[in-house]
Amino acid sequence: MTPASTSPVDIRDLFAQRKSTFSFEFFPPKTPEAAEELYRHIADLEKLHPTFVSVTYGAGGSTRDLTHQLVVRLNSQTALNPMPHLTCVCHDEAQIDAILQKYAEAGITKILALRGDAPKNWTGEDPYKHFKYASDLVRAIKKFNQSGRHPNPRGFAIAVAGFPEGHPDTPNRVLEIERMKAKVDEGADFIVTQLFFDNHDFYDYRDRCALAGITIPIVAGIMPITSLSGMKRMAELALGARYPAPLLRAMNRTRGDEGGARRVGVHWATEQCRDLLDHRVAGLHFYTLNRSTATKEIYASLGVESSLSLG
Repeated sequence: MTPASTSPVDIRDLFAQRKSTFSFEFFPPKTPEAAEELYRHIADLEKLHPTFVSVTYGAGGSTRDLTHQLVVRLNSQTALNPMPHLTCVCHDEAQIDAILQKYAEAGITKILALRGDAPKNWTGEDPYKHFKYASDLVRAIKKFNQSGRHPNPRGFAIAVAGFPEGHPDTPNRVLEIERMKAKVDEGADFIVTQLFFDNHDFYDYRDRCALAGITIPIVAGIMPITSLSGMKRMAELALGARYPAPLLRAMNRTRGDEGGARRVGVHWATEQCRDLLDHRVAGLHFYTLNRSTATKEIYASLGVESSLSLG
């Protein structure tokens, strides 16, 4: 893997300089074998020159140390620019401050601030006792930035999550946008959305944000379907992803053939990307599930060898 560059351009500046950004998401491997497999895929994805990569974070301590280890390794041993996830779950102010200090010392320049899901079968105190909403976490990161302890005088760039199909815990769409506006008012710099399969949902969400006075960049989350079983798991991971009827009809035509389902899924995601780029999306964020093949195929179908030709 390529050594990291010494001074990556701040993501806040890149949004202004490029037509679109391109990023990938990984989750921390839990075994040495899974780790080595992930790094093989990372070596492939490095060649696509993503703008940044994000690393997920487990609730209740399940993968927190693994996230930090992966983020630091990506930052020190590759040319990738990592963005760790950070959640409200089971954290107090001192713990968040300590995590931010560690990331600042490691040269990390951006954080994705999330409310996060409480651990399953949780029996302890309220996991959101200290940070109820992501806006509270954004405020804490902004406070850290203002302390001047980050090597970058501007501190961490702060990303937050958006939900084109609506947040499952907030059926009131007016309230949902108000909560997004609260995150922006606290200091969020850009939005990364949950995955979706109908671009109209994304465009409507982008328009509703604009009507609420939200003008920060909105990056679209893309996850290609690579198997029929994965299609069901994907809906669970996304807390209720909506599959458009044309996509379901295309999947039905495969008659259960996994190879056919994979081709349909990758083609659908490719067309989503093409249309989003045509409509001046601020960025594309690929949920890779720690694999490189589908993402590489999408790039090839778009007619490019790397993100440098897309942006």
